[in-house]
Amino acid sequence: MSEAGAARVVEFAIGGMTCAACSVRLEKVLNRQPGMEANVNLAAERARVRLLGVADEAAVVAAVAKAGFTAAVVDKQTRAREKAAKQAIYRREIRRFWIAVGLTLPLLGQMLFMLGEHSQHNELPRGLQLLLATPVQFWIGWRFYDGAWKSLRAGGANMDVLVALGTSMAWGFSAVVTLFGLAQHVYFEGGAAVITLVLLGKLLEARAKAHTSEAIESLIRLQPKTARVERAGQWVEMPVEMLMPGDVFMVRPGESVAVDGEVIDGDSSVNEAMLTGESMPIGKSAGAKVFAATANGQGALRCRATGVGEHTLLAGIIRLVGEAQGSKAPVQRLADRISAIFVPLVCAIALLTFAGWWWYSGLLAEALINAVAVLVIACPCALGLATPTAIMVGTGQGARAGILVKNAEALERAERITVLALDKTGTLTLGEPQLSEVVALGGSEDEVLRWAAALEQGSEHPLGRAILARYGAAELPIVADFTAHPGRGVSALVDGRQLRLGAPDWIGVADNETACRLQRAGKTVVALAEGETLLALLAIADALRPTSKQAVLRLRERGIRVVMLTGDNVSTAATIAAEAGIDEFRAGVLPADKAAVVAALKADGALVGMVGDGINDAPALAAADVSFAIGAGSDAAIEAADLTLIRSDLNGVADAIDLSAATLGKIRQNLFFAFIYNVAGIPLAALGLLNPVVAGAAMAMSSVSVVSNSLLLKRWRAKS
Repeated sequence: MSEAGAARVVEFAIGGMTCAACSVRLEKVLNRQPGMEANVNLAAERARVRLLGVADEAAVVAAVAKAGFTAAVVDKQTRAREKAAKQAIYRREIRRFWIAVGLTLPLLGQMLFMLGEHSQHNELPRGLQLLLATPVQFWIGWRFYDGAWKSLRAGGANMDVLVALGTSMAWGFSAVVTLFGLAQHVYFEGGAAVITLVLLGKLLEARAKAHTSEAIESLIRLQPKTARVERAGQWVEMPVEMLMPGDVFMVRPGESVAVDGEVIDGDSSVNEAMLTGESMPIGKSAGAKVFAATANGQGALRCRATGVGEHTLLAGIIRLVGEAQGSKAPVQRLADRISAIFVPLVCAIALLTFAGWWWYSGLLAEALINAVAVLVIACPCALGLATPTAIMVGTGQGARAGILVKNAEALERAERITVLALDKTGTLTLGEPQLSEVVALGGSEDEVLRWAAALEQGSEHPLGRAILARYGAAELPIVADFTAHPGRGVSALVDGRQLRLGAPDWIGVADNETACRLQRAGKTVVALAEGETLLALLAIADALRPTSKQAVLRLRERGIRVVMLTGDNVSTAATIAAEAGIDEFRAGVLPADKAAVVAALKADGALVGMVGDGINDAPALAAADVSFAIGAGSDAAIEAADLTLIRSDLNGVADAIDLSAATLGKIRQNLFFAFIYNVAGIPLAALGLLNPVVAGAAMAMSSVSVVSNSLLLKRWRAKS
């Protein structure tokens, strides 16, 4: 981003945010500071701050600290520190959760007898109940008090407020009854169960976020750590970080390119699939551009550095992934939205109940019991289970069907996808070149294929592997005087014939009508010649996956607009799109352009999904509302995506959308079960017709209903 004058944008890692209200409040605080324009993202736990005039990083850190959070400038070490800190916090929360389970289970055993006439005979001693419940309430549950205070301070009311209020009233009333020996029922088990179960939901969310930075880390790992640099006529091995623009460096056969550069001399072919997604290697000679982390083929290249450090194409993609991940607006959970209205309403009803009964009966105990009954029936035990249980069962069923869900929010959104952008190579197609046509001009098809395979025997080039795979395991003739011509082809003596196999322009048949026809059909053409005589043309193409056409049809039947994205030329793109049954495509799309296309589709108000497999797809995957990675694809694509399809089958996208619809349906039903008891019970409790014992039982029944309903998702099966 370019800034006017001395303005600059700095990214900060923010700690301590627990809900959307936190991010909103922090953004307001920062934007009130002189010289600061801030955008705070809860999901990414980042703040991007535009600093103007005298404002600096220290001022931002101080303002964030004053608001009750922590801030650190994002640099190369930040991600490692964040990852270690998050892992430590997660391990600590896991330990606390299991301690809470151990303390709560004895209390929960009594809930089975809450409706019995002789329930007191089945109770644990009340002093023991107090000892078990108190650590759960105030140690394990402290995070809910902290979150509730921050939410209320920001002028909102989230689920933390409801948990803290309901459990505090249940514990407080029970503690008074226990300490003063009153003849009333106690509700220690209710408060402990709520805290433990809601904490489980929080841990599930934390696990879903655990790998948000790994997409960027996998990209960073691609770049070589050292390079061979020319110094005073000698080749010296030195760290990549020390290279400067203008330095001359060597890329030997099989090595990765260290930084962006321009070839000074040498001939080779470079596999740029990790950037472009296209499987065909690109010939490189003097004047050609090379890019960091691409894989050199069989020839050595001497290059001059043009882009180093943060100015390489790979670094640009890394920035795009980070920015796209940070730009994802967090989905405001339905439970929080309901709580914003539900919590104040319940508090008002409880207060009115207390005041009304005290005025009506003059009995403080009766007024307090009825008010507590309102709060207990409103306590969100089932609400804490409604989404996590459905997500747990849904993701389990998805895993059995080859659909790995990393982001639960994306699973909830997938059913609403209106536009799906598809990468071509490796997603719609197999991603591996195949010999699709042999045009024999100087011999039989078997004979020219035999000669071509002989020339390519032992080759690791994708085109050579395609020819050898078509020829099979039959015996090959002896080859003599073999010569490789990097970036052009090979020549050798085969069966007494001096043969050449390579690019049509090298062979001298670039204008051949048949070769042009095959190229217009989107195929790579390799020519076989003896001297100046053309013997054969071999057409090699990346074939469509057998299931792609059916998968596209399923998606279109759901009313989804399918758009293909590819770095190929228009003719190749049109051929593949027509074969797959796709009407709309974008050809010649570079890595940065893919993310821009997704952003443009989103700008039209569509909910956009993206399917890809290459590193070049990572920014677009991160920018999409819902992203899918083909399982055979790169680690970066898989880490950037919300869902991974293990089977490398596009049908998995349609299955994932079906699973999303089934899971979201269960979540809606669960929320109904979570609240129906409250809606029916609150008026009864306020009128004194529902004592706290029955209110606690109703709360337990809502939890049982939610869990049982979620388990019905186990009947879901993938259609493919």
